[in-house]
Amino acid sequence: MYDTSDSHPDIHWPSGFSPADAHSFHRAQGLVHGPPERAFTLLTDVSNWPNWVPECEEVSAVTLTRTFEVFWAGHRFEVFVGEHVPPRRIGWLGIGAGVMLYQAWLLTPTEDGTEIVVENAVRADGPSSLDTLSRAWAERLNELWLSQLEKLSQPAPGAQPES
Repeated sequence: MYDTSDSHPDIHWPSGFSPADAHSFHRAQGLVHGPPERAFTLLTDVSNWPNWVPECEEVSAVTLTRTFEVFWAGHRFEVFVGEHVPPRRIGWLGIGAGVMLYQAWLLTPTEDGTEIVVENAVRADGPSSLDTLSRAWAERLNELWLSQLEKLSQPAPGAQPES
């Protein structure tokens, strides 16, 4: 399991899903231009995920609801929203493919935009079609987070360039 000091102190973990309980723990952070409200809106626009989240094929909901399904990387995940505090934080639990994953997003306004931290605590009972302990899984998550941070960094459609 992982040292809880690896986690951002402002991330809220549900019981059983802290880094100390995880079989795999991943963290990414970055600075994006624009206010937390814009990043939060993009993150919670679940119907648009297939347009920008790598390997997200389909989402069952048109808007963010307490539960919905996501088809990602050929697997079905049932998603339960555990925390929803606009525009500061959001967290959800995904269950599927022999894996349980809690993903927490923390958005903090800064002078230059928004600092975003995303952390994942992953639990798997045994071998599954998604090998969460493999290097390929970690690389896939890194690709996912980097593409999400890049998307969040882009100006809102129709926005005027900063001078």
